[in-house]
Amino acid sequence: MEENNVFNEAAILKRLKHYLPHQAPLKDFVHHNTLGAFQELHFEEAISRASKIFGFKTSLNIEEYRDLYKQHLIREDILERVIIKRKGEANADVWIHNLFHKAYDISIHSRIGYFREWWKTAYKVDLEHEINNLLFRLLGGYLDQGIALWHFPFDERGFLASVRGLEDKSLADFVRTKLGMQLLSDENITIKDLLDRLVGDEKLYENYLFEQQFSHPGWSGMVVMVEKQPESLLDPRPISLSDLIKFELILEIDAIEYHQKKKWKPIGKHDLGEIPYLFAPTPRTVEDDAIAIWQEAYEWSYYDSVLAGIQKMKGKSHRKPNKSFQAMFCIDDREGSIRRYVEKYDPNCETYGTPGHFGIPMYYQPQDSLFQTKVCPGPVTPKHLVKEIGETEKIKKEIHFSRYSNHPIFGFVYSLVVGFWSGLMMFFNIFKPSFSTMATSSFSHMGKKSQLSIEHKHGDIDEKTGLQIGFTIEEMTNIVSSVLRSIGLVEDFGKIIYSIGHGGSSVNNTHYAGYDCGACSGRPGSVNARVFAAMANHKEVRKALRERGIDIPDYTQFVGGLHDTTRDEIEFYDEDVLRTFNAEFHAKNLAVFTTALDMNAKERSRRFFSINSKKSASAIHEEIRNRSISLFEPRPELNHATNALCIVGRHSLNEGLFLDRRAFSNSYDYSIDPKGELLLNILNAAGPVCGGINLEYYFSRVDNQKLGAGSKLPHNVVGLIGVSNGVEGDLRPGLPLQMIDLHDPIRLMMIVEHYPEVVLETIQKNPSTYEWFKNEWVVLSVVHPETYEMYRFEKEAFTPYQPLKKLLDTVENVDALVESHDKNFPVYLIKKA
Repeated sequence: MEENNVFNEAAILKRLKHYLPHQAPLKDFVHHNTLGAFQELHFEEAISRASKIFGFKTSLNIEEYRDLYKQHLIREDILERVIIKRKGEANADVWIHNLFHKAYDISIHSRIGYFREWWKTAYKVDLEHEINNLLFRLLGGYLDQGIALWHFPFDERGFLASVRGLEDKSLADFVRTKLGMQLLSDENITIKDLLDRLVGDEKLYENYLFEQQFSHPGWSGMVVMVEKQPESLLDPRPISLSDLIKFELILEIDAIEYHQKKKWKPIGKHDLGEIPYLFAPTPRTVEDDAIAIWQEAYEWSYYDSVLAGIQKMKGKSHRKPNKSFQAMFCIDDREGSIRRYVEKYDPNCETYGTPGHFGIPMYYQPQDSLFQTKVCPGPVTPKHLVKEIGETEKIKKEIHFSRYSNHPIFGFVYSLVVGFWSGLMMFFNIFKPSFSTMATSSFSHMGKKSQLSIEHKHGDIDEKTGLQIGFTIEEMTNIVSSVLRSIGLVEDFGKIIYSIGHGGSSVNNTHYAGYDCGACSGRPGSVNARVFAAMANHKEVRKALRERGIDIPDYTQFVGGLHDTTRDEIEFYDEDVLRTFNAEFHAKNLAVFTTALDMNAKERSRRFFSINSKKSASAIHEEIRNRSISLFEPRPELNHATNALCIVGRHSLNEGLFLDRRAFSNSYDYSIDPKGELLLNILNAAGPVCGGINLEYYFSRVDNQKLGAGSKLPHNVVGLIGVSNGVEGDLRPGLPLQMIDLHDPIRLMMIVEHYPEVVLETIQKNPSTYEWFKNEWVVLSVVHPETYEMYRFEKEAFTPYQPLKKLLDTVENVDALVESHDKNFPVYLIKKA
């Protein structure tokens, strides 16, 4: 055990909060590094340690890697290079044996689980069976955000006080013994008091609490998140991990007392043998080294081809002399293909990638809503509020959701009459899916014809929150200037520049927020895109931009839009501001977008088993739309499945490559940022956001039961805050099977176009950003902008990297390629027509 045997409640609670899952309620679902608690360690050490302590499966197993090698997804030349680099040429034969022939125990062991198993064996008390149903029911009722028929009796002092009040003032009995009643009624009881009774040996207290809370990490993690961010609940409920632990310890003591009738003693008073400290060192094994070699070879079998392809693009510029229009899309990996098709069907246009919040730190309040929602990255705390006004279209009411359906008398009639029609409508939905009030539509986040309070009027402050309503001219100028400079769009402006956010629609998806824009805290990016366009069109902002060296011609106009990535539809906003000549150009551009959306839907369809990808693009697109609103479709889109890259540089780096929708793409021109000042802002956002997305997919893929959410088919929504299997199971953090089953578990490689010395100096400026690269949670490579030499970041330094891949296949017709199969494609060079 740990040398210091004195129980330190504050330190142990802090450690518990650090290691429990950090997933917020469903409305704020934002991807994050599942093993963020280990991020101060190098990736390889972290996944080994997490596996040995908590019993997580943190990588593929040896047999799975061997199968990938047989399928040629791990290349022989890459594997040989990795073995020699790590173990030396003299030891290559030994490690070839270790990799291909040595037998390993692939079962996963954990340091957690001993105490609960001991209670079950020695005293015949299954604590999880005795306690969890009641505990989860009370937590779900207390934190409920609108599902429950009756409100939980609420005490502003928190969860435990509310439970005590319910016990005192109702017929409910949560404990069955006098001892349990005594402990529950004692408002001065401490965690140590309870552990003294239950465990009795301070050396075991920390291990015991970790085991207890990790027997239901979903609920415990949610309690930690709500305690830390009470604003994450629209209907706040004060709760603490300390309260949860106290109540659970009381229930455990009560259960043992009930079954043993005082014929028991604390577990620590028994001869338990040697119990290692939970966080004792975890020695590295041959299997750990073998997994590390296989994983690196697996990843670089793909990375190497990408870097080889980028070298082939050397010197090819994407700048067009006479631009028809320019379009800014989110950096999201799902936008890569739509950008490719837009450029294909209008070779004179230019597209750019930038985070989908368009640099705007704000809350948004829809008309008639009591709440503000954050529409910028999670770590940002906005000081501004944009309100929707003038929206005339009201939300349609649905008879099935009438308050009378829960009436003790009328509810019976509703069940007979309305229930019958509900079943009938569900039956017809099988054959002809249609939008209903159960569907979430990205376009409903904001009315197309509503107005927004974008410009700040002197002294206009929201009374409830104290937030500034709208932005000043200087603030708007700063935002527009920052975005345009960061993507390299500071001259040669087209007649129309589109700012296009993204979101998703579905009817059968509890994780719908994960389909929207991560840079907008899991909301559609429509508001941000529209607000940015209005800022960039403002006369005073244009004047201020000219003084900063960005001269946008008077004929140039910005138009905001939203791309629904599930339905492949785009809606544009404020089109009436366009001058006559630009309105004519916009009408022509709409035809380009329409064709591109059809083809994008066709490319996506190759992953959907229910759609024949050889049909015409328009026919497939209609099936895609129907699929998005089908009650019986658990996979309305693939979201970020297969993400593997983030490219930060000019579009010429990858414009001629087919990367199969696997790359986040952040436009950036090194030539206007010689010191990396703009690059720092990009990496501060892209590292955690794109890295967090990638790692949540990675860990949910390799261990979908413990680090993911399992299949969504048995999921029930609990209190509008999370999902559980069945009626009263633990909350399931992580991603469901239907979001990750096609994902290849490889880390994100970030490719930056700049001088290596500038990138190194830049990433070292922010310790939290540097940690992602130093510990290789995100793999970093640099492309020299003049020579196109490649550099790999390892052991806190850049070293030259020469791709082993010499020849890449060329594809002339991507449309025909996507009809060939549904597996991940290798990197192709696209032959221009």
